[in-house]
This record gives sequence, C-alpha cells and structure tokens, in this order.
Amino acid sequence: MMKVKFAIPKGSLWNETYKTLERAGYVISGHERTYRPVINDPDLELKILRPQEIPVFVAQGSHDIGITGLDWVKETNAEVEVLQNLEYGCVKIVLAVPRTWEKVSTLTDLLKEKLSWKGEVKIATEYLNLTSAYVKSNEYYMEKYGEKEPLIITPWWRKGENRDVKIILSFGATEAKPPENADAIVDATQTGLTLEQNNLKPIENIIKSCALLIANKASLKQKEKREKIFDVLSLLRGVVDARKKIHIFVNVKKENLARLMGKLPALKSPTISSLYKEGWVSVNTVIDKEAFLSLLPDLRKYTQGLVVFEPRQILPFEEIGRKQVKE
Repeated sequence: MMKVKFAIPKGSLWNETYKTLERAGYVISGHERTYRPVINDPDLELKILRPQEIPVFVAQGSHDIGITGLDWVKETNAEVEVLQNLEYGCVKIVLAVPRTWEKVSTLTDLLKEKLSWKGEVKIATEYLNLTSAYVKSNEYYMEKYGEKEPLIITPWWRKGENRDVKIILSFGATEAKPPENADAIVDATQTGLTLEQNNLKPIENIIKSCALLIANKASLKQKEKREKIFDVLSLLRGVVDARKKIHIFVNVKKENLARLMGKLPALKSPTISSLYKEGWVSVNTVIDKEAFLSLLPDLRKYTQGLVVFEPRQILPFEEIGRKQVKE
C-alpha cells in the first residue's frame, strides 16, 4: 500500500498532539532526535513541521494529512479538507492595545484615535492576511477607504496600497512591540496573562483557533489513501468524543427500569442484561459527562450501585462509514 504522509506540528501543539495520538493507540518513537519519527502503523509516514507550514504543504500534496491550527489554515488560505476539530491547543486570536489607552476599546476606536492623531495605524502580527482581512471588514475602515487593502510590510516585500494602515510582520515577541514599534498587535492568547504582563489589553476577538486534522483533497479521492485517512480520522475522533463521555454500569430493579430509562440519555441505546438475582437487571451505557451530575439524584434513587469509567476512545464507525460511501 502507498504510505499516507502525515505532518504533525512542533512547538506549542506538540505535547497535546503526542498525547492524543498515543491515546488513539499510536506509538511514536525517535521524536527527540529526528523530525521523521517512527510510528507503529506501517502505512503512515510522519514528519514534524511548524504548524504555520502544514496547511500549505498539505494543500500542495507534499503531505496527505496534517495537524495544525485553524488560525494557520485561515492565514494561509490553504485549500484543504478539514476532517476534525481536535479540540485542544485552543487559543483566541485577538487585537490588543496598550492598557493605558482608556479611550480605545474597539478596532473602530483605534482607527479613529490614531488616524486623527498620527495619520497612520501600525499593527504588528504574524497573521498578516488574517489581520488585513479583519481590518478591511471593519465598517469604519470600509467607509473611509472602501476596498483599499492595508499596506502589509515584511523585510522582503510589500503589498497593499493604503499607507494609512500598516500591518507589519512580527518575528515573535509580538507583545513587546507597542507602543514604540506598533500601535497594536494581533496575536494568539490562551489566558490573556502574557498580554497583561506586557501592559496590553485585548479589545476584539478575531477568531478562536483549535488544532485540526486536515487532508489534501486529491488524496481523499485515491481509494487506498482515503481508507487509511479515514482510519486515522476514526481513531482521533474517537479520542475527541471520549473526552466528553463517561461509561456507566448500574444495577436496577426491573420495576424501576422504565423510570430510569426515561431519565437516562445514551450514545445509542443502553445495553440491558438480566442478573442472577431475580427481578434485577444491569444497565450499561455511555452518557455525556455534562449530564452526569444532574442524573446523580435519579441514579441514587433507582439503582443499587454505580460504576463509572472514562473511556479511552469512542469510535464512530457508522458515521465514518457513511462518509466513505458518499465519497
């Protein structure tokens, strides 16, 4: 079988990616010494890359699948198929300004204040395209400049015609740029603590970004590769779903079974088995973690005892199977 090339991210997404793949049943070795670690699936070939690069390489077909953030899919405008939100590594991409600027609490405020005072606005960021699109969508900006694109500045090239609003490439330490090197920044934050420590305040949320499993569209049209890609998707979605569920076993009198069933949500339908003791049954089911505490009073009322497990995976074979048929 032709190997499926799988790009996984280094940096801030690495630890959670490694744990997720491990929980899915994969064993990865050699990642401490090489960017081409070995995985226990002979049909997969791993390579560790920067998350910024992965959407581009997957779109180009250098890799069949990859894990990266939504922020970099949006920033690169990569033509990829998003297979699964992996629901880790979540950050907010925010617009932030110095905390002392009390009059500035929105992008519109920033534009009005700085354009009237300095005649220009400078925003430092790694997210050049994302920031440009966001600024252009602002109502005040559209009224003042129409379809003009902000001037995007890097050491190698410049793009855009509106010199009043400049978006400047930051190579890191973006929080340190204001106020001397930029009026504002667009950057990723989890808790906002780093912004606060650098005397900045977020004024607008641009997007929420989490890790995604993405695929090359042409690879999904190749039968052998598609089968392996859906294997990976099944295992990773199983990990995502398992984080939200718990597996419970309870013993209940038959006379109370109907009452309990009326209260008990289930993944599909509960498994009910007769017990050796006459008049009793065992109920085995998977429920949402969020529902557990609200169900506890009924479980105490109608059941003899309760065993709770946290599942490692819940594999959605039926759902993935339907998608395969549609392809």
